[in-house]
Amino acid sequence: MSGNTGGRDWLETAREALNIEIEGLEAVRANLDRSFNAAVELLAACRGRVAVTGLGKSGLVGRKIAATFSSTGTPSFFMHPVEGQHGDLGLICADDVVIAISNSGASDELNAILPVLRSLGVSIIALTGKVKSPMADLADIVLNSSVPREACPLNLAPTSSTTAALALGDALAVCLITYKEFSVKDFKRVHPGGSLGQRLREPVSALMRGGGIPCASSDASLEHSLNVLNLGGLGVLLLLDERGKTVGVMTDGDVRRALCAGRCRPDVRVAEIMTRNFQYAHLGQSAAEILDIMENKSITTLPVLDEEKRPLGIIHLHDLLGKGKIKFSGQ
Repeated sequence: MSGNTGGRDWLETAREALNIEIEGLEAVRANLDRSFNAAVELLAACRGRVAVTGLGKSGLVGRKIAATFSSTGTPSFFMHPVEGQHGDLGLICADDVVIAISNSGASDELNAILPVLRSLGVSIIALTGKVKSPMADLADIVLNSSVPREACPLNLAPTSSTTAALALGDALAVCLITYKEFSVKDFKRVHPGGSLGQRLREPVSALMRGGGIPCASSDASLEHSLNVLNLGGLGVLLLLDERGKTVGVMTDGDVRRALCAGRCRPDVRVAEIMTRNFQYAHLGQSAAEILDIMENKSITTLPVLDEEKRPLGIIHLHDLLGKGKIKFSGQ
């Protein structure tokens, strides 16, 4: 084996490899058919667990698919086909669904266990680049993951084909998330030790934005209030009475509704369009409790008020989830 890298710019080679992978994904997308719908329905109705199996690079892809399923509401595990021949088939029961992955569909080790699985009454989904293959013949549903070529310059090493299989698994997971209405709250339950789980156990005081709260008098004009709302950059404005008590909020949605109703004049008092019956948080609540409120009420921003409804801070959905630039209290 020899090589000559002599100052070569590898960007062109890298872009070509990525273009070939993109080409493969486009082919998979074009080949989607009713079989995919059937696979989603079968997986969603599974009363047991989803067992994913595959050999070599397909096995590595299978491990990732199983992990994604399990973390998003579809209990799943990976079973090595060779270990399956030596006792691990005992992990599988009739209520399970098996996803078998093989680009060629001709893996002897994998195909050896599929007839046994069928005899157990297990439903099998084949994820393969060869829809006419021994594995496809043994499956109940066949998902086509074929790609025009591998990104490998020798067209040998699994590259585009493994990317395609992985993406198809992700597509199944995304559909199942939607099908089962798997929420952020559900995600939190199965990730108690992750950064999101830890974040959602924090008190609201640790995550709220304590400074620069966009506030205006409820007697202010709409023109002035809109300027404060715009400068606040949070999509919500707190409106206070003469004692500093929050008596309402104005959101981008309130402005839109007022505009559609013909009430959005610069000289109108903001109190005429503000929302008086609004949701808010208090310091004793956890981030998880706030997230539940946001999810149930379909809102993304909550004021944090004291017992007298005086403003203490603002908390945004992104503050809870750790997205974007977070402003912590005291900063």
